[in-house]
Amino acid sequence: MELIPVAVEAYAEKYTSPESELMYQLNRETYLKVALPHMLSGQVQGKFLSMMSHMIQPRRILELGTYTGYSAICLAAGLTTDGILHTVDINEELETLCHTYFKASGQADKIKMHIGKAADIIEQLDEIFDLVFIDADKSGYEHYYDQVWDKLRPGGFILADNVLYHGQVLAPENEQGRQAKAMVRFCEKVLADDRAEQVLLTIRDGVLMIRKK
Repeated sequence: MELIPVAVEAYAEKYTSPESELMYQLNRETYLKVALPHMLSGQVQGKFLSMMSHMIQPRRILELGTYTGYSAICLAAGLTTDGILHTVDINEELETLCHTYFKASGQADKIKMHIGKAADIIEQLDEIFDLVFIDADKSGYEHYYDQVWDKLRPGGFILADNVLYHGQVLAPENEQGRQAKAMVRFCEKVLADDRAEQVLLTIRDGVLMIRKK
């Protein structure tokens, strides 16, 4: 399902600050060499993540789902001088590509990449986060939300990606795929949580912005 017309996407890109040459190269290399390149955040969402990070000026960020590192670089841009971004991915085959671009961005010393199951690594991190970006396996969102909650400072933010899941969430339940159903369950969970307030943004494939009260 086409949620946002191509012409609208193009218009948004036209009036969004362009990618740097480095991010353009990472975008291009991802599409040329890596499976499922649509998973990359891209210009508009990448700039949104960067803007959010600059507004919050976080000291600690947690990202679940590194992919090729595009979103990590965008998020790291707003870190404090002593800030660290922990990013987690299960695919070790992309680790070298990520580190290449982390180094080229000048932010390698601020980005710590973890390879393994997100649920296991979250438990190992002794940090209090200002910002969490969830973009990993969709069936795990509810569990990750529970895991990170006590590690998120009051007033901190969670950004959950793909909550519109290609528009499948709008279909009748019996026509939704497993991933879409997981996204609906996650959104319902957050909606029922009186510890949080949230807004669903129709950026790209849907971003649920959650603030810990």
